[in-house]
Amino acid sequence: MNSNHPLFQLTLVRFREFMREPEALFWVFIFPILLAAGLGIAFRNRPAEVLQIAAVTPQLAAPLRAEKLLDVRQLSPGDAEAALRNGKVALEAEPGPNGGVIYRFDDTNPEGRTARMLADRALQRAAGRQDPVASTDRLMREPGSRYIDFLIPGLLGMNLMGSAMWGLGFSIVEARQKKLLKRLVASPMPRWQYLMSFLLSRLLMLIIEVAAFLGFARLAFGVPFRGSLLQLLFLCLLTSLAFSALGLLVSSRARTMEAASGLMNLVMLPMWILSGVFFSASRFPAVIQPIVRALPLTAAIDAMRGNMLQGMTLSQLTVPVKILATWLVVAFVVSLRIFRWR
Repeated sequence: MNSNHPLFQLTLVRFREFMREPEALFWVFIFPILLAAGLGIAFRNRPAEVLQIAAVTPQLAAPLRAEKLLDVRQLSPGDAEAALRNGKVALEAEPGPNGGVIYRFDDTNPEGRTARMLADRALQRAAGRQDPVASTDRLMREPGSRYIDFLIPGLLGMNLMGSAMWGLGFSIVEARQKKLLKRLVASPMPRWQYLMSFLLSRLLMLIIEVAAFLGFARLAFGVPFRGSLLQLLFLCLLTSLAFSALGLLVSSRARTMEAASGLMNLVMLPMWILSGVFFSASRFPAVIQPIVRALPLTAAIDAMRGNMLQGMTLSQLTVPVKILATWLVVAFVVSLRIFRWR
């Protein structure tokens, strides 16, 4: 492209504006790495947790201490009840009628349910119960099955969404507030070239942004890349362009930064919650699953997880790719029609 071409110069301006903003560099490059590091450390693979429980008699405490995953504290009935109520122990075991055992625990607390199972197993075995079927544990800690492996594609999609929408939306609204768009409309420049310059400027930073984040994930946590890296880059590119077009659409009519910020949050907040960044989107009720699956962030995350963790090819990811392409085309075309220069 000719260096004097308006589209080239407009794209160069977008790139220079971004590089001159230290805050933007922090949020695009440093913040997602810090977030991944913090969550990766918090949810790293650890040995099974030892649960604290209370036993009110020595006769119960002794067999319970044979279970390695239980930390048994012998307490008086009053102290045991207080410890359970205050969350200091997950379960209280006390003698029941006819030589039985009464377990007190909160059945809505996963730790309470697990402690009940472990305590009952320890007491039943101490009483002579034999398992009719022999079982053996074979532990698997393969990269790809950890929470950090699940998390990285979600954070990548969220970062691509945020950098594309905030970066483009605020730049357009700021130019509209400063009357710069009013001057540009008087020039012979086609409207599409101005809008396209924002999309192209994203491409200049995309490779660095993605490479820095995924490189950190690989070096720090050993996150696997089982699919084609070129296809992963294509998915990142398509995701970035789709959200860039969505950012253009949201900022096409906004006149103030406050209005733009409100619209951006209105668009992105449902996707932060529903699209499965931190947990699987399949947890939501079936009645809203069609809406969840139609969101661009859900499609982006599903596609990147399929590529990175399952080694899926683009031919196997046609549905999320089509969803992202549809958002890109529709949002950009509508932006061209409703864009306000003044």
